[in-house]
Amino acid sequence: MAYKVVGIRFKKAGKIYFFDPDGLELQIGDHAIVETTRGIEYGQVVAGPGEVEEDEVVAPLKKVLRKATEEDKAQLSLNKEKEKVAYQVGLEKIAAHGLPMKLISVEQTFDGNKIIFYFTADGRIDFRELVKDLAAVFRTRIELRQIGVRDEAKMVGGLGCCGRELCCASWLADFAPVSIRMAKDQNLSLNPTKISGICGRLMCCLKYENDVYEEAKEHFPEVGTLVNTAEGDGRVVGFNIFKKTVTVEIKENKHIFEFPVGDVVIKKIKGENSGASTRTDS
Repeated sequence: MAYKVVGIRFKKAGKIYFFDPDGLELQIGDHAIVETTRGIEYGQVVAGPGEVEEDEVVAPLKKVLRKATEEDKAQLSLNKEKEKVAYQVGLEKIAAHGLPMKLISVEQTFDGNKIIFYFTADGRIDFRELVKDLAAVFRTRIELRQIGVRDEAKMVGGLGCCGRELCCASWLADFAPVSIRMAKDQNLSLNPTKISGICGRLMCCLKYENDVYEEAKEHFPEVGTLVNTAEGDGRVVGFNIFKKTVTVEIKENKHIFEFPVGDVVIKKIKGENSGASTRTDS
């Protein structure tokens, strides 16, 4: 079964959520008012209208309430000003309670029924008294949500070492797992200061080309493999997937040579016994 949907995003580089347009003529770039689990929200159409399969939507599929009006846009601007005030009040209350937490951002739902305070902290924080204090000031529902350093970078934004705006703050909707193995496979420096983003975690861009490197590596002997070359037997100490060459240390004189990958013959794969068969990579 297919559903007719529009994809709506509520913040820059945020996730895209599907909604039933309910007969409304919506195009990419339009703003709309929808009902979410957080309440009534203001978002922008970034996909569709189109059809998606049942397994791609979260049932029940909520409907778009209406196209955003000029009054809605004015209300959004008013909410942004209220968020700035709430941020300052939050800072003051956190300091008054002496809590070891860092306030990152404040969001108010479009209908004003909830204010969400995002913060970071080294461990668990007992903020029950803080919530009561904030609720007494704003007379609405208060939620304090602890986030990680990657989410902090996404909210605050900034420039990466490449000189461009952070991927997570400009277009990357979801964080993908990144490992030090990816840096090793790409022959990058393992110096943490060179492969970490401003969040202190491994840079998300290590993931972008990783599949290409993994596929290319299948055509090269592993480091440590014993091979036969025109200069004699040796051991693989590295390879260059772009030049399609293998770097070999010759056993007899310890000299280092670089050969086209098709010109080396594997004698013994690291970890195999001496009776193992030989093969040639091309």
